[in-house]
Amino acid sequence: TVLTCLGENIKDACEAAKVTNHYLMVLDRICEAGLETEISVKLSHMGLDLGKNLCYSNFTQLIERAGQKSMVWIDMESSPYVDCTLEIFHRARREYPNVGVCVQAYLHRTAEDLEALVAMGAAVRLVKGAYREPPDVAIQRKKDIDENYFTLAQRMLSREARAAGMRAAIGTHDPRLIRRIQEWALANQIPKDGHFEFQMLFGIQRKLQLQLAQEGWKSVVLIAYGDYWFPWFMRRLAERPANALHVVRNLF
Repeated sequence: TVLTCLGENIKDACEAAKVTNHYLMVLDRICEAGLETEISVKLSHMGLDLGKNLCYSNFTQLIERAGQKSMVWIDMESSPYVDCTLEIFHRARREYPNVGVCVQAYLHRTAEDLEALVAMGAAVRLVKGAYREPPDVAIQRKKDIDENYFTLAQRMLSREARAAGMRAAIGTHDPRLIRRIQEWALANQIPKDGHFEFQMLFGIQRKLQLQLAQEGWKSVVLIAYGDYWFPWFMRRLAERPANALHVVRNLF
């Protein structure tokens, strides 16, 4: 399980400190309960808009509290944040092994970004991408995004990536794409319980999540919570209406 408290674009240092303290409390509760649970955070929720050093200080508190027992994931945000997000990830990864990062398949730049992550054997979550981005920044057609996603997933599951110790998290609810990746993994004799997993949001494609687990594939549920859910949902609706349609399809 991965937990994430919804929120982003904090503009006040005190608020960023509150978010940090909340996650520290969550990590303590996870440890006390003996759960195999991780957290995932947005850096703009940790004060990135107030400065990289402030954000890094807050973020590393979480990594240190998690220790060697738990991973701390960094969610990827819209394209203006990608460089800063990757910079902070690489900075943290030089000191701490228990940090992972998310990359978005619809961005033109992601294939190049991924190469550096493969080389270091990083923990990477691959998602399609939900922010509205211009054509020069992101692939626009779903068919093309899906194809790029599959290509990137192949790279994350490649022999070189596995030899480097990469942890590959396949973050999608698309059943066709999941099946295609499964078939490719089996054809290439990649163990189901190896260095990769499928990650999905709680409540979406529940039958598929159960099926994956029953078939022996590692399946991780990401639980998003907090008071910020409504503005978060409305912004995603404005950015990419297909996301809302996908949620509705899985509610009924």
